[in-house]
Amino acid sequence: MAITGKQLFTTLEADGSLTLELDEVTVPEPQDNQVVVQMEAAPINPSDLAILTSKADFENAEYAPGRVVAKLDEPWLSGLRGRHGQRLVAGNEGAGVVVATGDAPMAKALMGQRVACVPGHAFSQYALAQAHLCLPLGEHSSEAGASAFVNPMTALGFVETAKAEGHGAILHLAAASNLGQMLNRVCQEDGMKLVNIVRRESQVELLRSQGAEYVVNSSDEDFMAQLRAAIDATGAFLGFDPIGGGTMTDACLAAMEQVAASKMSEYSRYGSTQDKKMYMYGRLDLNPTILTPRYGLQWTISGWLLTPFLQRAGLPTLIAMRQRVLENLGTTFASSYKARVSLEQMLTKEAILDYQQMKTGEKYLVTPQA
Repeated sequence: MAITGKQLFTTLEADGSLTLELDEVTVPEPQDNQVVVQMEAAPINPSDLAILTSKADFENAEYAPGRVVAKLDEPWLSGLRGRHGQRLVAGNEGAGVVVATGDAPMAKALMGQRVACVPGHAFSQYALAQAHLCLPLGEHSSEAGASAFVNPMTALGFVETAKAEGHGAILHLAAASNLGQMLNRVCQEDGMKLVNIVRRESQVELLRSQGAEYVVNSSDEDFMAQLRAAIDATGAFLGFDPIGGGTMTDACLAAMEQVAASKMSEYSRYGSTQDKKMYMYGRLDLNPTILTPRYGLQWTISGWLLTPFLQRAGLPTLIAMRQRVLENLGTTFASSYKARVSLEQMLTKEAILDYQQMKTGEKYLVTPQA
């Protein structure tokens, strides 16, 4: 029997028109290791906003029930030339009940179970997902499990990456986010030292109340001195940056080099021999990344994405990480939400202008069946 339901699409045209709209679609029959999930909850993550809102003007957009058209100007429009005219789906992750499966044993075993999944089109009433990327939630609700994949696996992935590269400490920007708070808890459990960088005193207090030892406020006048002291105390020469644009990665590399250079017995025109590395895993700031020649030549900036990490890590590591998330879903990997909206409410002016700001602690949860 064919399954139909509403699904969100996002289309950017060459003239700068960005359209978000709901449409009725028929879900393909699941094949082999695929399952169909009746979606009950899906978070709006920063990675989703990259194709949902970008830098478009939603203040002056045209709103109608289940549809909104906004304008995206230069230079952002040209930078997204590759998606012009493409009707894309959205929603990286979510949770719901499996209502149909393919013939593979792993898929059939999930029939009727509530699962967290990463279909890539979670902003829909029904989603086609891969069984090996589904996490059975047991007695947990869909709301509790909606964010059970991207942030928890990313936090665990950061720690696994640090360990694999021989580091005992991590530096993390935008550290008061849901992900940042999870990473703080994971690092405490795993004995990994963590330098948390935030931008408000209230965020300093939040993380300290959760046991964070090293929290640095980038808004303070003595920010660089605080950062150097934290790096010196922890040995954090590996960082993860979700901001991307601006000067924060530059500041982190500079502080790392200043700490390393202070321990040198002789001056070198090439800087210290200490490896310094920053991973960028997001673009909260779409402006250019500013770098300066103040950290010698022994440094690296690289990208970090969850899916390639999991592919490299292998199935045994993936299974162990999934099990750890499930066992600690209500504690270490718990998420909180500011508001819950239906698919239709998600496309209202009030909601879009709020969730596109990506404020710390104010994540939205979409409930597709509402």
